Amino acid sequence: MRIVRYQIKNENPRYGWILEDKIGDIEGDLFGAYRRLEAGTPLEKARLLAPAQPSKILCIGRNYAEHAKEHDAEVPKVPLIFMKPPSSVINPGDTIILPPQSQQIEHEAELVVVIGKRARNVTAEEAQDYIFGYTVGNDVTARDLQKSDGQWTRAKGFDTFCPFGPWIDTEFDPSDALVTCKVSGQPRQMASTRDMVFNVGTLVAFISSVMTLKPGDLIFTGTPAGVGPLKPGDVVEVEIEGLGKLSNPVAAQ
Repeated sequence: MRIVRYQIKNENPRYGWILEDKIGDIEGDLFGAYRRLEAGTPLEKARLLAPAQPSKILCIGRNYAEHAKEHDAEVPKVPLIFMKPPSSVINPGDTIILPPQSQQIEHEAELVVVIGKRARNVTAEEAQDYIFGYTVGNDVTARDLQKSDGQWTRAKGFDTFCPFGPWIDTEFDPSDALVTCKVSGQPRQMASTRDMVFNVGTLVAFISSVMTLKPGDLIFTGTPAGVGPLKPGDVVEVEIEGLGKLSNPVAAQ
């Protein structure tokens, strides 16, 4: 099932589910007891929003060996965790704003895990029971600031640096899906999720051994090789086979 968070004109945002080309509302607690109403709203009339409202956004660095190699960095022996603030989230179709503090802002196409229930000290084998679904993300990064700062909060945390969506797929299989990125139609990134150094179960287990994961929290699972610069006027398209496509234009501040 594909879950969306959407808005019609100036009405309040709501959650829904997709049936073919229509949306039906969801009543109740998305991460608990809910019921699906009849799908009657045409998808084309809805503005799709970021499909979750996370309390925190966990990200994994260098989780594809070729990406580590392109930055002359070692592949981590344990998952390398960093965070993006919720204030960096934007919706599918919203504009990525290039801040003046950086001269080298890059895209990072990623599979994103959406947590479905409170997780603390779960095992890799138990992890799937705590996952609500998956979505598509772009971990926008100020690469020059990442290098100069020596830690990554500023480089990863600017407003608009966390687009994800367009929906959450609760039945997606993350074991072997093609992750691609195009910028203004030009291919930049392509790899399979099977190439991840640490798989999804391992990531959920490792992170939950450090901190409690809550419903709606996100885990960006790392990016393949091929990251590259963004400039005003670009359109970034991140697509994951069988999951969906996320598209965002780019503009200067």
